[in-house]
Amino acid sequence: MNSANFLATWHYQALNFVLAALMYTLIGRAILGLIVSPDSKNYIWRFFVRITDPFIALITPVTPKAAVPVVVWLFGAVWLFWLRVGLLTIYLLLNRAA
Repeated sequence: MNSANFLATWHYQALNFVLAALMYTLIGRAILGLIVSPDSKNYIWRFFVRITDPFIALITPVTPKAAVPVVVWLFGAVWLFWLRVGLLTIYLLLNRAA
């Protein structure tokens, strides 16, 4: 990708980057959640919780109440993956992404 193409699609690239970072952070939280207790004072765990809790609050109403938290986190990663695929599809259809 050349710099002119990147500058033309910077808004897509920035949004995709943020969504990817959140998706991988949710996956990291799910993996770390298998090892660390939910009330841990570990600074890495608190970082994962602080970054992902706003998104978890958005997807909690559409997930079953009986689902354990790690399943909700993984569903969140799947939702973000499909959101990124949809975003790419829209930009390709609009002929803005390469």
